[in-house]
Amino acid sequence: SSRVSSSGSSSALSSLHTVEGVWPLPQSFTSSTERYPLNPKAFYFGYGRQSAAQQDCSVLDAAFKRYFSLIFPDYTSGSGDKPFTVEIRVDHADCDSYPNENSSERYNLSVSAGQASLNAETVWGALRGLETFSQLVYQDDFGTYFVNKTEIDDFPRFQFRGILLDTSRHYLPVQAILKTLDAMAYSKFNVFHWHIVDDPSFPYQSRTFPDLSSTGAFHPMTHIYTQSDVRRVISHARLWGIRVLPEFDSPGHTQSWGKGQSDLLTPCYRGSTPSGTFGPVNPVLPSTYQFMARLFKEVSSVFPDSYIHLGGDEVDFSCWKSNPDVRAFMQKMGFGGDFTKLEAFYMEKIVNITSALKKTSIVWQDVFDYHERIPKDTVLHIWKGTPASYKEELSRMTKAGMRVLLAAPWYINHIAYGQDWRNYYTVQPLNFSGTEEQKKLVIGGEVCMWGEYVDATNLTPRLWPRASAAAERLWSDEKQTSSVDEAFPRLQDFRCKLVRRGIRAEPLHVGHCKHEYQGV
Repeated sequence: SSRVSSSGSSSALSSLHTVEGVWPLPQSFTSSTERYPLNPKAFYFGYGRQSAAQQDCSVLDAAFKRYFSLIFPDYTSGSGDKPFTVEIRVDHADCDSYPNENSSERYNLSVSAGQASLNAETVWGALRGLETFSQLVYQDDFGTYFVNKTEIDDFPRFQFRGILLDTSRHYLPVQAILKTLDAMAYSKFNVFHWHIVDDPSFPYQSRTFPDLSSTGAFHPMTHIYTQSDVRRVISHARLWGIRVLPEFDSPGHTQSWGKGQSDLLTPCYRGSTPSGTFGPVNPVLPSTYQFMARLFKEVSSVFPDSYIHLGGDEVDFSCWKSNPDVRAFMQKMGFGGDFTKLEAFYMEKIVNITSALKKTSIVWQDVFDYHERIPKDTVLHIWKGTPASYKEELSRMTKAGMRVLLAAPWYINHIAYGQDWRNYYTVQPLNFSGTEEQKKLVIGGEVCMWGEYVDATNLTPRLWPRASAAAERLWSDEKQTSSVDEAFPRLQDFRCKLVRRGIRAEPLHVGHCKHEYQGV
């Protein structure tokens, strides 16, 4: 059997070309031209005898149903009635838990005559293997389904591979979020970073503080996420092996919060009189921290993940400067005129609140830049800067022993004419000066889709397949996927798979798909 690397050599055997179509590229992938016909009427998923998980495993039972339809989109009865079984074996039966930051996603997949065996440590790894298997199946020109003899051993390069959606600048209906989760799983993303609230609107319907959404959302009934909406998103994500990471950003980005919670925001002054406008969260009142403690207590019980994102970016100090109570507090604390010290004071208190709830905090890089005293297990999120400046940040943060997430090069809400996916593909997250120990502290990266110009009408085409370029960078081996030109035909092929699966992924360049998008 020949080793199919990611070289786009078009061999005479079109079957070989189709076998290459796994995105992101597995760590080790050997396949041969030997192929087996599949008949949907004689195709089965089963649990191996040695598997810790057996029938009634919620995650895998649901996955078998989903993947049957993804593998055989048109159900034409295949040729050949030889049965084919995909046998799953996992070491741990964590069928009813949630994926977490330590979940193994390693799997190996062996496809031979009449059967494929898929082995994984966890059900989450088994899900990644099922996705890979589904991408190995192809149809010839007569509609017959085939899979080639294949050996794959695979695991992600980075543990944290996220997508951020912003549901404050525009409200995204739950359906649009669920559809995004599906597409994330097709590219093996495993974290949905839900930037759920911000200045323009507060759509999260809080049990403890219902006024936050009833006065802070665009509309108190139609443009909110109820508790059951949030549960639906979390349980849908779980079935795809995706963690849901909520972000409640403060002290800035909180204008919408002030409508439903009086005295939370800082009153701005013009001279010695209040101007009637409000700035960031008021860091000098004890009531602020009582409110935050109650809100985060609720959030930490609603969202099962062990991480909570606390924001901490882009705080505008002018309102704090104008407020006499804030200035008096600064003097009392000995902060002088350094407002970064006040922000540091505020963020430390918020981080302590989440630590007490046994959650790990993620904060935007601004928090580190202001030298806050934050717990060592806090994760720092880089969003600013050119490659030169974020590489410097990576060196500085990891040198301080902090774990880091990289988002700066993947701000996918910025669009350009042409193939901007190439820029996302060629990012090298570990290309900064530092020791091996430092590099281990980079836990992954994130694609961010900020919502100023994005709602459900254009979210999907703007996100896919551009985000998939970052997905391969975060999953696959960097040396094997260093060539953009070799990636191009594979990504085109993958984009057509997305389209066939009902994802409105935009084209990369001139060309066509065998199955074009047919409308909803």
